[in-house]
Amino acid sequence: MPRSPGVGTPAGMRALNQRVVLERLRAGGAATRPRIAADTGLSKPTVGQALLDLEHHGLVRTAGRRIAGPGRSAVVYEVNPAAGHVLGIDIGRGLIRTAVADLSGSVVARLDRPNKARSSGALLKSVRDCAEDAVREAGLRLPDLIATVVGTPGVPDPLSATLRRAPNLPGWERKGLLNELRSVVGTDLVVENDANLAAVGEHESGAARGVDVFVCLTVGTGIGMGIVVDGSLFRGAHGAAGEVGYLPYGWPPPGTPPRQGMLESAAAADSVVEIAAAGGLTVRTAKEVFQLAHDGDARALRAVEEEASRLAFVVASVAAVIDPALVVLGGGVGKNTDLLAGPLARALAAATPLRPEIVPGELGEEAALTGAIATALRTAREVVFDRRVGSR
Repeated sequence: MPRSPGVGTPAGMRALNQRVVLERLRAGGAATRPRIAADTGLSKPTVGQALLDLEHHGLVRTAGRRIAGPGRSAVVYEVNPAAGHVLGIDIGRGLIRTAVADLSGSVVARLDRPNKARSSGALLKSVRDCAEDAVREAGLRLPDLIATVVGTPGVPDPLSATLRRAPNLPGWERKGLLNELRSVVGTDLVVENDANLAAVGEHESGAARGVDVFVCLTVGTGIGMGIVVDGSLFRGAHGAAGEVGYLPYGWPPPGTPPRQGMLESAAAADSVVEIAAAGGLTVRTAKEVFQLAHDGDARALRAVEEEASRLAFVVASVAAVIDPALVVLGGGVGKNTDLLAGPLARALAAATPLRPEIVPGELGEEAALTGAIATALRTAREVVFDRRVGSR
């Protein structure tokens, strides 16, 4: 294992200066030595030495020259995006999305494939094939990756290496599954709830940029919620914070608890179809219901109104406990904010004085994958620095 230089030693100060300069280039983009010195408060000689070291380690590179005055030009430096790569995977019931990104966050390979698996073994094979093919498309091998983040329904339990509460993926809750997942995509793996990653994605580059306290409510095949407090994910004591599908919406007959949570059974995509069918519509998917509502079908509009009232129950519950500045709606159902917004507002007005702003997600179905890449990059950037600088 590479060892980082000791704090307070000359080597430690040198490494610290390198980190400061590197963070300035990551946050502020390409810059000259004088610009970096002005922005960081370090002296020009210190910045110059740090840039030489970082260039030697392969962490920065030159990006041309910039005119600095009459007859003078200055070298422009930028982060070297090829110093490492990460892999993000979003496992959904219908689709597996996979992307490889460099350290700048630019996606260098992308692969989407239908999820036709009907067992955990088949799904593990599909995930492995998707990962290998995406990495190959990027000109890499799985061992070349610095970090991999997988988003999936359910709550990861590291102690038992198990995913809990993932009923929509057959066999996905079996004990030891996380170890099997590591065996097919690599040991440098983080598994995270997909709704949590959607919140990270919207915070990183979507509707919640700059918002410190918000929730991202994803409504599709299931219902999930990512909670961000003080700019960081809030997972709760057991990783289950945001499992709003288990809110007690109605009660099942005695002795017959539903496989899904009560609220999820009442407000996820299948329930939209059931509401519409009860109103006389013959439809197969929630997408059809919303399309008919867009076309002005009165029965579909009534189904949307009922769905909005059920989602208002979630928003009212969350507002009373978390007091978010923003509720971001996402997922296949949640993305229909244009139809849901009015009924949601009316239902909330009748239920509670606590009414946070509700906005559509900007990233759509890319939110969880974007969050996976962002999470992997945070780890990878530290790992690459420690490996290259700490090993010298």
